[in-house]
Amino acid sequence: MMTDPIGDMLARIRNAGGARHKRMSCPASKLKLAVAKVLSAEGFVGEVATDGDEKKPTLTIDLRYQDDGRLMIEGMRRVSKPGRRVYLGADDVKQVRAGLGMAILSTSKGVLCDRDARAQKVGGEVICEVW
Repeated sequence: MMTDPIGDMLARIRNAGGARHKRMSCPASKLKLAVAKVLSAEGFVGEVATDGDEKKPTLTIDLRYQDDGRLMIEGMRRVSKPGRRVYLGADDVKQVRAGLGMAILSTSKGVLCDRDARAQKVGGEVICEVW
């Protein structure tokens, strides 16, 4: 039984990047799809798609690499875990790595990156940080 599906997805991205795969796949959910779409919109990963049937959909993410062959995602950290949820108010959402990274938040207006959350003046649960 998997207790942290988002953490599993982040680990799969990290492992697939280390192995230089073109794409990775994992079981899909609405939250995973929303997180992957934010990563894609910010340029950390390529195309995001769901495949398979309605009972067991699969999330497929195309990975992006830098010119020297390194994964675009240098690091990522799961902030809010099943044993300890982390929530921030609208005024407490800060930049990650002096603006070189981003935080992904689950807000009342959907899953947003930290920049969009600050612009819309909403806070929420900090899912992860990516740089």
